[in-house]
Amino acid sequence: MSASLPGNRELPDSQYDLSTYWGRVRHAAGLTDPRTLFVNKSGLEQAKRALISYKQGHVKEMSPELWQAKKIVDSTLHPDTGEPVLLPFRMSCFVISNLVVTVGMLTPGLSNTGTVLWQIANQSLNVAINSANANKSSPLTYTKMAQSYFLAVGASCSVAVGLNSLVPRLRSLQPSTRVVLGRLVPFAAVASAGALNVFLMRGEEMRRGIDVFPVLSEADKRRLAAEGRAESDVQSLGKSKVAARLAVGETALSRVLNSSPIMVIPPLVLVRLQRTDWLRRSPRLTLPVNLGLIIATSYAVLPLALAAFPQRQRIAAARLEEEFHGRGGEGGMVVFTRGL
Repeated sequence: MSASLPGNRELPDSQYDLSTYWGRVRHAAGLTDPRTLFVNKSGLEQAKRALISYKQGHVKEMSPELWQAKKIVDSTLHPDTGEPVLLPFRMSCFVISNLVVTVGMLTPGLSNTGTVLWQIANQSLNVAINSANANKSSPLTYTKMAQSYFLAVGASCSVAVGLNSLVPRLRSLQPSTRVVLGRLVPFAAVASAGALNVFLMRGEEMRRGIDVFPVLSEADKRRLAAEGRAESDVQSLGKSKVAARLAVGETALSRVLNSSPIMVIPPLVLVRLQRTDWLRRSPRLTLPVNLGLIIATSYAVLPLALAAFPQRQRIAAARLEEEFHGRGGEGGMVVFTRGL
């Protein structure tokens, strides 16, 4: 992320107002823009150099070109490490990476074997994305990661197979209702296991805590600049378990918010379309229609879900552990990185 670049002058967090939901939606739309995936290494280096020029005072004001450079850097680099996130696991590649497994899970009439295999594929991808985008101040060991993975796979497969077996037995319901419920089984499995996956994969953060930093006033920022230091040079106040629980809980909820429309809207619309004459006459169109519904819904809801909570979260130091009381920055506030 751009905060890791050298220079005493801090870049604006966003060209949009991140204190508002719609400001965060517009910001998240930039972070998830798939066009940033086509920026090669030299393009990334050029964007970094442009931002470094601003941070070192050679460029006085933000321009459209600088905002574009910031979008490229922020969508490519991890906010904690400053290193590029592996391309398939970036938020800008989220829809593309999830497309195959989502289509697989939402395929009508899956057998139990197919259901299990697609749930395994989905949870494997979730583990990779969660690990690549997690807060890095409390890294997860490979042993814990493996334990979390198998627990999440077990949970998602149990829910999916269990509901697949239960729905046909609901004889008191209309056949059309059972069809709708059957199409919603992947949603129940993905939503429950997705939230569980986040808690499991980032459990070490909740056990050890994550770094929190004082919120700097304008006077603090000017003082740091005069000393030749940047905001990123400010030392952590310590690791807070309360902040970690908030960060992980919000991330888990945002995953549920993201998966809900994708797992609910396309299958319900497809059920409706399959009752129309044109799709009955051309059943071969079912797959491309399903694919189009999933892509459209995914791109529409991803920024909405990511914007539900700020990426850089502020909280009163008094709400954290006692060791942080009275140590907050401006307004008694501290800040931490939530992680995606």
